[in-house]
Amino acid sequence: MINKVCKRYVLLAIIPLLLLSVLVGCSSASQTEASQETDQRPILIEGPMPIEAENFAQKLKNVKEEKSGTFVFYKGTVDNYPVIVVKTGKGMENTAAATAIAIEKYNPIAIINQGTSGGHDPDLNVFDIVLGKRTTNIGSMKTADKAKNEGMDPTVWKPMDLMASEGSAGEDPDAEKIRYYEGDKDLLAAANAVKDKYTKGKIVEGTIGSADVWNNEIDRINWFHKKYGTSVEEMETASAAQIAKAYDTPFLGIRILSNNKVNGGKYNPNTAAANQEYVYEVVKEYISTMPSE
Repeated sequence: MINKVCKRYVLLAIIPLLLLSVLVGCSSASQTEASQETDQRPILIEGPMPIEAENFAQKLKNVKEEKSGTFVFYKGTVDNYPVIVVKTGKGMENTAAATAIAIEKYNPIAIINQGTSGGHDPDLNVFDIVLGKRTTNIGSMKTADKAKNEGMDPTVWKPMDLMASEGSAGEDPDAEKIRYYEGDKDLLAAANAVKDKYTKGKIVEGTIGSADVWNNEIDRINWFHKKYGTSVEEMETASAAQIAKAYDTPFLGIRILSNNKVNGGKYNPNTAAANQEYVYEVVKEYISTMPSE
């Protein structure tokens, strides 16, 4: 009788310990999975408008949607690697804010800003794609010093490098230069490696110009092309490049020509989807080159 009672108490003592060990094991497994997920820093893909972001977002697996302010983040995977697509909204301010938020929240391993653009280079046509070997802000300028009734002359305006001085950029002669942000070499390599998969136009390395300005004056466009070396213009990439540089995050702009006024290329909205198809191939190539852990 005593032995039966003892066995009963032993079992009652062991069962909670077994349950505890199972719970601890589950907890450890969950922590390991969470750790593995955290260790993989996502690739961030930026697109200003719905037509420039949502096509790519639809390609993600296991998508979860998050919002921060007016910005929408689509979190998912490509080839089992974490990728986040953010719809930044149009313009330099929106894009800079969305980029900073994304870096702080998600710590991306690389950023690609992509979308449509207007051509500056007469040798480029609608559906051609420019890889941003360089990106520059073509809206940061200092005008000439002219008195009342002396008129204005945009052709003599000087570039103003906002990153050159902690004082007044308008008074610092060292700030009167063009600031270029270089595209990341590994992202450029991945983009060049899959050029043959794109058949709707040619792909070139070039300079992307960005500003909260829509230039329709052909003489003005030609002036930028000559002075800044711009291949295309749009309203986002340079601001994202500036924030990425501040956080030392690899960055590349990829822009497709949706129109080109200098050679009569008419606007085609289908270019946005075509660009996302190509950027998807770039992302897959970049993932494939990452060292396995």
